[in-house]
Amino acid sequence: MDRHALPARASVAPLLEAEGLALKVGERWLCCEFSLELAPGECLVLLGPNGAGKTTLLHTLAGLREPSVGAVRLGGLPYSGWSMPEAARFRAVLLQQQPDHFAASVIETVLIGRHPHLGRWGWEGVEDERIARAALADVGLAGFEQRDVLTLSGGERQRVAVAALLAQSPRLLLLDEPLNHLDLRYQIAVLELFRRMTGEGRGVVMVLHDINLAARYADHIILLDGRGGVLAGDRDTVLQADCLSHAFGHPLRRFEFEGRVSFIPE
Repeated sequence: MDRHALPARASVAPLLEAEGLALKVGERWLCCEFSLELAPGECLVLLGPNGAGKTTLLHTLAGLREPSVGAVRLGGLPYSGWSMPEAARFRAVLLQQQPDHFAASVIETVLIGRHPHLGRWGWEGVEDERIARAALADVGLAGFEQRDVLTLSGGERQRVAVAALLAQSPRLLLLDEPLNHLDLRYQIAVLELFRRMTGEGRGVVMVLHDINLAARYADHIILLDGRGGVLAGDRDTVLQADCLSHAFGHPLRRFEFEGRVSFIPE
């Protein structure tokens, strides 16, 4: 198989599917069984209180851990049907923290995203560097190429991590708290970037803490209540004041202004 080719079914199947999925950690069920499909051009947001299992769910959808019950399919195939390089070319994963144990330049760090596209003994070429530089420009870091990642602020380092995912050129992005350390300007800029990517036919799954940003950018929501309950569906079905109040353990009120929905605590 050509190293850039995907299994034939991947071109016609949903980007991501979960069927009868349930998660258990130790003796605790994080969520009961639910199913979902994510099509090209859609954004799915995982919401819920701290400790509800959002990261565990994201890792399961990313193929980093096995589900307790049910199945996850990527491009129509179980993860076992993909080689690791193929899966890495199809989907990219942003973890919650970006540990840097050694000094490296920003451009070297972003070029890590190109590794799934290289052969076993391949080296990055001119085109890989062009893609990496373009990714840095997309996150507002043009000119940072030679900076040491150890000298960056938390927000700058987070944007470098996003740039590395862009350089990976995936069809599906799975993002654990992509707004970590970002101020308001860059929160919106990054979310608008993901929106443009869905407009190009890619899929996005992300963990967010801000209900109002989820209401603005999500097509679908999975709401975990921290007690094993889960509500999965389209944004307007799930984002109701009573559902959110139950999940977060605090009463919320829903407001609509100029066509945009917001929630505030009572």
